[in-house]
Amino acid sequence: MPKIETVPYQGWKHNIRLTNGQVELIITQDVGPRIVRFGFIGAQNVFGELPEQMGGAGEKQWMIRGGHRLWIAPEEAPKSYELDNAPLKIRKIHGGICTVQASGSLTHVQKTMDISLAERRNEVTIVHRLTNKGRQAITLAPWALTVMAKRGMAIIPLPKKMSHAGLLTHNQNWSLWGYTDLSDPRLTIGQRYILFRQDPRREANKIGIAHREGWVAYLRNGLLFIKRFKRIPGATYPDSDVNFETFSNQQILELESLGPLVTLRPGQTAAHTETWTLHCGVKACRSEADIDKYVAPWAKR
Repeated sequence: MPKIETVPYQGWKHNIRLTNGQVELIITQDVGPRIVRFGFIGAQNVFGELPEQMGGAGEKQWMIRGGHRLWIAPEEAPKSYELDNAPLKIRKIHGGICTVQASGSLTHVQKTMDISLAERRNEVTIVHRLTNKGRQAITLAPWALTVMAKRGMAIIPLPKKMSHAGLLTHNQNWSLWGYTDLSDPRLTIGQRYILFRQDPRREANKIGIAHREGWVAYLRNGLLFIKRFKRIPGATYPDSDVNFETFSNQQILELESLGPLVTLRPGQTAAHTETWTLHCGVKACRSEADIDKYVAPWAKR
């Protein structure tokens, strides 16, 4: 079984460290929840951290901090930005822990994450749950957002191309925001992949996709992070029916998966699952052929 212990981290005194002897996760208890670190022991953190926000608590405004978090979609202020700057409860589950955040006074939604680490593989499973603790029905979707470290590259597979003769209806759906810029040099839109690079010199950009390929990745300094999630056939998703979004600005790049839109009556729960893997020694990719050679084999295992 993975080892579970309480450790200090980046100014917070009470954090859960979950490790199988190869990789480790650090999960905050004083705020959040946030999974603020995922990496090989003694090596770089694949997640981004905002140093000026690490170690803080009790702030009167929402703090991104970094790492992985659970939000409510569609994005709406102040609903999505309900504060999570207070301590939360932790309980053990098979292979890991469950984080339990008290329901907010604004949304009356309780957020929990079951976080488990495989004993012999560098694989993490996160079950994100939103539970309606209020007295009225609420329509929402679970939204799993992962802040990645600076100067890496997101790799987003596209559907297999089909001939015009055999395809009379569309097989892709994209969402664009008012600030989306498809001429952005951080973006490369290829035949098989979208590449999106984090650049500290450039401002906000975002795209959303109805994603059926089942995985996205982030490559930085030889470290490959793969996020896997499913799109449920027939379900409706936020933001014009997209279940994956990616956002970047000067500080971060986010990989964001979404669950279906559902209406929860009081006491009901919506769940959304991601699986992560981490791989080291992966060569830099400058072309789609490189991705096919160095990244796709890990993603398709």
